[in-house]
Amino acid sequence: MSSAVWHPFTQHATEPVPPTIVRTEGAYVETCDGKRILDAISSWWVITHGHRHPKIMEAIREATETLDQVIFAGLSHDPAEQLAEVLVDMTPAGLDWVFYSDSGSTSVEVALKMALGFHRNNGFPRSRIVVVEDSYHGDTIGTMSVGARGVFNAAYEPLLFEVDIIPFPAIGHEQKTLDAFERLAREYKAAALIVEPLVLGAGGMLMYPAWVLTELKRIAERSGTLFIADEVMTGWGRTGTMFACEQAGIAPDILCTSKGLTGGSLPLAATLATDAIFRAHYSRDRKKTFFHSSSYTANPIACAAALANVGIWNDEPVAKRVALLSKMQAEKIARFSGDPRFENVRTTGTVAALDLRVGNAGYLAEVGPRLRAFFLERGLLVRPLGNVIYVLPPYCVTSGELDRLYDAIDEAAGLASDIR
Repeated sequence: MSSAVWHPFTQHATEPVPPTIVRTEGAYVETCDGKRILDAISSWWVITHGHRHPKIMEAIREATETLDQVIFAGLSHDPAEQLAEVLVDMTPAGLDWVFYSDSGSTSVEVALKMALGFHRNNGFPRSRIVVVEDSYHGDTIGTMSVGARGVFNAAYEPLLFEVDIIPFPAIGHEQKTLDAFERLAREYKAAALIVEPLVLGAGGMLMYPAWVLTELKRIAERSGTLFIADEVMTGWGRTGTMFACEQAGIAPDILCTSKGLTGGSLPLAATLATDAIFRAHYSRDRKKTFFHSSSYTANPIACAAALANVGIWNDEPVAKRVALLSKMQAEKIARFSGDPRFENVRTTGTVAALDLRVGNAGYLAEVGPRLRAFFLERGLLVRPLGNVIYVLPPYCVTSGELDRLYDAIDEAAGLASDIR
């Protein structure tokens, strides 16, 4: 074993040595031996416009001429101030305060702490968090607690806190979800509901209609339960609109964003909250301070990258690219509708997914690693969630590149028959 690197979500005892990437550009990553690989999953859903967009790279270079990390407790800087202003303007109405962190997981941790602090500081402490079955919100202790329990976190069960779970709003069973939340919100006086709007990502790219989100928000408002929208994956155009909440016509009390915030160039996250939540922590009583930070909060270079990303959305026809990609995804995956080798063929915006029929489904399905290797041999970066194959490419991907990808998915179906 020549490398000392311990890779994430990787079983080194069974996985091959990963390729070394030396260059990225557009929809591709390139290995040290010159192989170009189509990044069909946007490098874990972070790359939006494409790798190394020139405007973002230039903004990063320019920022390094004047700033590096600056402590954000007691000091501020223009990139963070400017970014906060534009985030408030472009997110759903009422989200007036921006708290920076470093990743999707930390943005959710911040949201959970804000929710508990809000109720406690207002003199009516609530501690129950309501979550959706099969959800995923990250890999830190709090985010694992509000995500699905299973292979991801079984070893850490003693560290996790108890939550209340409502069923995933499967087609035809949406009312069960709404009834379950209404009961929990009423009987247990829940502190908050946290949801992945429209698409549950790591839980299997599970999709549900916007009207369910609208009704969940209505129940939350009526019961005094804070509504947390985890838009870490679904934001920045992935579901067809800038933020998925827009399709439900709702404004959450707290919104988490990361991944596409910098166009995928640098790690940065933000948790946006209403003025009421900020005011619950605003007091002459210093015990009501919001006690959270990280060493790299509001990194100026990352904030500059995020500002450049916002500029691209404003100056380039990104919305049209998103609409075109959404249309192409729906058209190209339709070839598998009714195909007995697959089930649950689905799309939401730029996200497309389908389930390969296998004897042992789930994240640890035997076919999963074989699928990854199969696609990689063909110059395609696809990372199925077990037997769930999904396509979530950068917005610069072409129709021809998608054709090549879907042809490979068609061919890959043969792997399932090999292991039955």
